Amino acid sequence: MVSRLRSLDPLIVLIVAAVVIAIIAPARGTFADVFGVATTLAIALLFFLYGARLSTQEALAGLKNWKLHLTILLFTFAFFPLLGILLRPLEHVVGHDLSMGILFLTLVPSTVQSSVAFTSIARGNVAGAIVSASASNLAGVFLTPLLVMLLMSTGSGVQIDGSVFLDIALQLLLPFVLGQLLRRWVKDVAANKATKTVDRGSIAMVVYSAFSSGIVAGIWSDISVWQVCFLVLLSVLIVAFMLYLTKAVPERLGFPRADVIAIEFCGTKKSLATGLPMASVIFGGSTLGLLILPLMIFHQVQLMMCSWLAARYSRAADAAGE
Repeated sequence: MVSRLRSLDPLIVLIVAAVVIAIIAPARGTFADVFGVATTLAIALLFFLYGARLSTQEALAGLKNWKLHLTILLFTFAFFPLLGILLRPLEHVVGHDLSMGILFLTLVPSTVQSSVAFTSIARGNVAGAIVSASASNLAGVFLTPLLVMLLMSTGSGVQIDGSVFLDIALQLLLPFVLGQLLRRWVKDVAANKATKTVDRGSIAMVVYSAFSSGIVAGIWSDISVWQVCFLVLLSVLIVAFMLYLTKAVPERLGFPRADVIAIEFCGTKKSLATGLPMASVIFGGSTLGLLILPLMIFHQVQLMMCSWLAARYSRAADAAGE
């Protein structure tokens, strides 16, 4: 038993621990605000380390790889919404509100931090992942409300705050650029275990913060156990299917292995951090209720499954001496 516990991936252990701690002691009030700031700083530090670790040539190559970015955007805003449409009959199983929540989760942008973190752990194209995931969030500011209007038939007025662009620039792109500028002095620190430690730690902080907010909001009191189990199983099936699709299609198209890994981890994610604020804006500040629950569950499931896959790819790369 001890040997099996030691063989567990540390990232999965951290995620499970974050969920358990959130259930027992969720972040509330001032502590939640302070922890949110700490999470933001941890993510900024992570992207600073990414910038310091990558050479300028690799970063520029990431910007030029338009085929990679287009492929990820198609998976995020075309394949996923199509899957959401195909799942509409589940309304007869889980009810209208949860079925709308399932559809909504397929319409939100990809995550940035965890997509890049998993790509890094799996030895994929980190520069391409940073650009693609950031582009997904920028495009989502316009595409997600548009898809909601087209597919969810909401009558609410859609108002998107332009500060989203500023938030992404300040929290993600600016630290990355600073890392690039200071690379000659901090590249050795970024190249050691520091980046992996911040990778895992920041993901655990995001999980704890997101799960805490759901518990404090009382989401779990409005749903039965069997519905939660159904959503967990459905999320597992969706993530597994999308991981297969985002690997098989790029391989058929001739993408190199590093790009395939980036497509897998960017094209299968849905952002809770971006999706929740978008939901509150798109639906006019009305009670979100069960609408956001499928996204919350999917978010946790995708992190756990992708952390296992990223660790598997990392071990395979170590064994091959890459």
